[in-house]
Amino acid sequence: MTFDIALWLAQDGLTNGAVYALLALALLLVFSVTRVIFVPQGDFISFAALSFATIQAGQAPSFIYVPVVAGLFAAVLEVISAARSRAYRRIGIAVFGYVVIPCVVAATVTWAAPLKPAPLWQLLMVVAIVVPLGPIVYRIAFQPVANASVLVLFMAAVAVHYVLQGLGLIAFGGEGLRATAISEASFSLGPIQTSMQSLLVLVASVLIMLCLWLFMGRTMLGQALRATAFNRVGSRLVGIRPQLAGSISMLLAALIGTLSGLLIAPLTTIYYDTGFLIGIKGFVGAVLGGMASFPFAAIGSIALGLTESFASFAFSAFKETIVFSITIPALIWLSLRLRHVADDSEDDE
Repeated sequence: MTFDIALWLAQDGLTNGAVYALLALALLLVFSVTRVIFVPQGDFISFAALSFATIQAGQAPSFIYVPVVAGLFAAVLEVISAARSRAYRRIGIAVFGYVVIPCVVAATVTWAAPLKPAPLWQLLMVVAIVVPLGPIVYRIAFQPVANASVLVLFMAAVAVHYVLQGLGLIAFGGEGLRATAISEASFSLGPIQTSMQSLLVLVASVLIMLCLWLFMGRTMLGQALRATAFNRVGSRLVGIRPQLAGSISMLLAALIGTLSGLLIAPLTTIYYDTGFLIGIKGFVGAVLGGMASFPFAAIGSIALGLTESFASFAFSAFKETIVFSITIPALIWLSLRLRHVADDSEDDE
């Protein structure tokens, strides 16, 4: 391996690692707040990338109807729950959030997509389509079983993944799509040629991490999420609704997954099930970081991206084996370090 090849591999590893770091942060955020190992995290990548490519082609993606139908179901569940508890104010909020917003987005995208608007508007349309699905999924699949064990929540997450993957196959078909890069520019960094899109992935990933850090540390909602993650019962006693915390964490996870999909859409061909493998690698990065610290999760993901890149050159046939095998010593170390993991079963309804 020459020095130039090592630089190429390092560049590719950093780009992949930046995406894995975003997913690791999202997974860690959801797990710390809701105790859900959010298996469908990678599906948001596929939905965003495929929707972006479809809109670029001047078509409204069929996926716009998934949040509409799922939102109606979530609204029915919320209205019934609010009526039973006589919290009638929640009914209006539920109808607006779960029904009105997805319907307005679907109508707007159906009208605007054939007009081929500017790239910025295309990006915003994709965000508006995919991100609302996060809270909707939480309301339908996880909020009713929020008191269950981590194992039950994990099984629910797996079920949600298969449902979403099936819906993705119906909406986008089995063939892959690749979006057009926002900028075709490239420049040289020493002996390597770097595309503007790869640089955009790195810069955008750092900015997203910075925004997440500021949100968690400087805003009331972020501090409420941190309080819920630290002590679920105590946060509930001081007036923090666990349902709201869970919904916000899923919203942020969906947003991060959507932005990640938009970043990688021009770099590789995306299929309806591509996001699952990427999401699993984000989980590996979170495990390497100890499943407890956002900075360590990001560092572990970068290390994972570099390991994958160099393994693809030296041991291409065993690349995935190496990537997933490195979780074994990390899990052994975690099991030895943490003698007991409390299972909060008395939490939110």
